[in-house]
Amino acid sequence: MIAFVKLLTIFVLSMSIIACANYSQKHEPTFEDAAQNPFIPTNRAAAASLMAQAKTSLFSNQPLIVATLVDINVLEKSSTLGRMISEQISAVFSHAGYQMIEMKFRETVYMKRNEGELLLTREITEIAKQHNAQAVIVGTYGIAGDLVYINLKVVQPGTNYILAAHDYALPMDHNIRMMLTPRSVN
Repeated sequence: MIAFVKLLTIFVLSMSIIACANYSQKHEPTFEDAAQNPFIPTNRAAAASLMAQAKTSLFSNQPLIVATLVDINVLEKSSTLGRMISEQISAVFSHAGYQMIEMKFRETVYMKRNEGELLLTREITEIAKQHNAQAVIVGTYGIAGDLVYINLKVVQPGTNYILAAHDYALPMDHNIRMMLTPRSVN
């Protein structure tokens, strides 16, 4: 019996060491891992969907504004996730030839520290008018268990008509969880 317990203890310790080694290896991402991460391609596909839906309504020679995605439960709140998605959506539209207004360089936009360019509905028309924007891309995210649900819309200022919309979900993995965690800014 004592020999069995010793053997079992050695087996458990060995498995723990292997598990720790595997954990360490799995959580040390490589450049290849980063290149294969689906986060960016998923957001690019969402932007492509918006462009395809709004292709007859949008003109490449008139500017667009992308607002930071906000938490659906607290519309004045965003996160690294909301800011990253809006940056990636803007990049796709820009790459496709659309004139994108970089809101971080504008002093006339409501900026909240750590939140990004938050555009509330009542402000969209005024900001779009100031920048002669043909449309504003807005979005929300909602956290539900092991998924984060994203909703994106291309909205025509003045009329508030929705020219395009796209919904998708992201898995609540370690990276997404970290992007949703509030960060302190010095």
